[in-house]
Amino acid sequence: MAKPTVDDDLTEEEHILDVDVTQEMEASFLEYAYSVIYSRALPDARDGLKPVQRRILFSMDEMGIRPDRGHVKCARVVGQVMGLLHPHGDSAIYDALVRMGQSWSVRLPLIDGHGNFGSLDAGPAAMRYTECRMAPPALAMTRGLDLDTVDFKPNYDGKESEPVVLPAAFPNLLVNGATGIAVGMATNIAPHNLVEVVAALQQLLRNPGIELDELMRHIPGPDFPTGGKIIGLDGIRDAYATGRGTFRIRATTRIEKVSPRRMGIVVTELPYMVGPEKIIEQIKKGVNDKRLTGIADVKDLTDLANGTRLVIEVKNGINPEALLEQLYKATKLEDTFAINAVALVEGQPRTLTLKEMLEVYLQHRLEVTLRRSNFLLAKAEDRLHLVRGLITAIADIDDVIAIIRTSDDAAQARERLIAAFDLDETQANYILDMQLRRLTRYSTIELEKESDALTGEIAALREIIDDEAVLRRLVGTELSQVSKEFGTPRRTVLLASSGAPTTSRAPLEVPDDPCWVLLSGTGLVARTDTRGPLPSTGRAAHDVVVARIQSTAQGEFGVITNRGRLIRCRAIELPTVPLTASAPNLQGGSLAQELWPLEPSERPVGLTSLDPDSLGLALGTAQGIVKRVNPELLTKDSWDVIRLEGDDEVVGAVELTYPESDLAFIADDAQLLHFPASLVRPQGRSGGGVAGIKLAAGATAIWFGVVDPDRDLVVTVSGSSDSLPGTEAGLAKVTPLSEYPGKGRATGGVRAHRFLKGEDTLLIAAIGPAPVVAAAASGSPVELPSEHGRRDGSGSPVAQPITMIAGRGEHPDSEPSAGVQSLLDEE
Repeated sequence: MAKPTVDDDLTEEEHILDVDVTQEMEASFLEYAYSVIYSRALPDARDGLKPVQRRILFSMDEMGIRPDRGHVKCARVVGQVMGLLHPHGDSAIYDALVRMGQSWSVRLPLIDGHGNFGSLDAGPAAMRYTECRMAPPALAMTRGLDLDTVDFKPNYDGKESEPVVLPAAFPNLLVNGATGIAVGMATNIAPHNLVEVVAALQQLLRNPGIELDELMRHIPGPDFPTGGKIIGLDGIRDAYATGRGTFRIRATTRIEKVSPRRMGIVVTELPYMVGPEKIIEQIKKGVNDKRLTGIADVKDLTDLANGTRLVIEVKNGINPEALLEQLYKATKLEDTFAINAVALVEGQPRTLTLKEMLEVYLQHRLEVTLRRSNFLLAKAEDRLHLVRGLITAIADIDDVIAIIRTSDDAAQARERLIAAFDLDETQANYILDMQLRRLTRYSTIELEKESDALTGEIAALREIIDDEAVLRRLVGTELSQVSKEFGTPRRTVLLASSGAPTTSRAPLEVPDDPCWVLLSGTGLVARTDTRGPLPSTGRAAHDVVVARIQSTAQGEFGVITNRGRLIRCRAIELPTVPLTASAPNLQGGSLAQELWPLEPSERPVGLTSLDPDSLGLALGTAQGIVKRVNPELLTKDSWDVIRLEGDDEVVGAVELTYPESDLAFIADDAQLLHFPASLVRPQGRSGGGVAGIKLAAGATAIWFGVVDPDRDLVVTVSGSSDSLPGTEAGLAKVTPLSEYPGKGRATGGVRAHRFLKGEDTLLIAAIGPAPVVAAAASGSPVELPSEHGRRDGSGSPVAQPITMIAGRGEHPDSEPSAGVQSLLDEE
């Protein structure tokens, strides 16, 4: 026999087929595409779940990891799902589990996560560190699996079974949305509000021919878990009508004062799936590329207690509204969401309209309820059959016992029971298995009650099965219960347009419009939103204005402190208060200590426009020194304008605009002196001033300013120096300044107030144009007595201690500076 050759061995062992590579690639690609579409990427339109999500919930339900149990390691759930049902990577299973537990990803979380489940900007911790259990809504998704409500199929190796679809007590596809990329197709469905979706289903149950516009009355648009605003509703209607549509989502923002010197844009809600770190990165890139201007700083103050809070500080002189429009265009503060409603319907991928999605779910829910009713009916009928057999046997219990005792075996006893009592085999077996303790009189009563209850239950179930209207009502009732249990208010605001059509036209920089800069008695500083006449009647709400100058929004001004220091300031850094017809409300102002670096005992006493064309400043000190300072504008942020001796301090500082102005002092011993400003020779910054008023031993000047002898009023309040400050109301007097003759500089002046018994000092005093107003420390107004002509008379009682006094009429020295007046002339 010939020895076989090598070629003969190959021929016998191998069978090679020639296959066209094109056909092989097409077949392989189709198999892969089919697997991705049906087994991984697309959700089922009935329960809105992808296979991996369905397997996770089913496995957790089988493992008993329910809301009333403790959390278990996520790795345990992932291992169970991967080992029995989902033969894919553990990372894909864990990612799906985590997403179902993220409150910012789904509108109604199905997983109750414990540990680091990630954030919008970061992924979760490893599954060995995190724990999970089913959330209450997940129970509604799996409820009824043991009642033959859905079909089961073998798992990948045929050793286990899994549900084809979950019973789904609520429309998960619409409520939580879906996203996935398959081969040649993708899906992207937005989350919606459960209460709104159930309301639309109720209408569809009552009226199957309902139109889209009627459905949109109940579902006006998506409702994202992160809130935000949807701008424009046309794209939503297109998506609901065709299954495809695009709309814009905008962050929820507000403009507020984020620091004493700056306004800011505060973001409290971001577009869906956009994190704060992404916004910060885009803002920094825009600033570096010079596409965004006017941003001073960005801070992420987001935390678990307060939620999203992204603070964008706006540079002074920049219009926050205009900057916000730039941010919408340059960052994800405004994003686009494209709906592509693709889901599996009867095993086929379809693009669904809103009504079709509702109809598919509703048909599924009707089928689930019908199958459940049939299962419960069969179970109730079987039980009723056994109960009736028991009732028959217990009625003749002695004969039953005799038959059983005289039978040779169980088979003979069964046959004799069937023959004697007209039972079937099932009833006879049940009687043989019955415990002796059931053979009591009370058991008979229980069986009769159970028989009646089962009869009623069977009748109700038959009505559900036989009458479609009853079935639909039951489905509607169950949907209402789910909506009541899990429904929450809408979070996303729907806007037909941006709501601010003129914002985009606003200039980025704040216009350099004229304005008032105001200083109140409590130390609040602000600027008005426009330059109009300050009200000559009334008072500043909760305060009095003790100093004011005219400036422009981009202009500079100076603040003089009691330490003789002038601080250069910008009006744009001040908070803006409205200039109303009644009075400027300085409650929106900022304290001087918050705006400028003041020492603990330093406070502002006056304002200056820093106008080089003015006649300079006039300052008066507590020791009676007066000084006129030549107008001088330095490049420093602050400089001294008077040299103070010892513990002396400035009690008043004003800007002179007329050479014929008068200056006045009031001392705490009730001496008043006014004299022409021309008697004071201007000095440089280093000068210490000259004698203004000659003070008696122990006396101190408490007020200094510019006055008009023809129209100003003098207000003095007397009291005791032994009383605690702010506790004595005192006696107030209002007198025209024209009653006090002028005297030369460095004289003692004239008496302005007569002290009564127990009084030895002036608690407070001021001179100003009528009407003069006063306020208490709380800011509440204090009514002053009417003016009278006795310059050295005593005062009248007032309701409460006065801490602030100011004149509110237009003063001659309140005229605008040359720079401001030029702007006014242009207007």
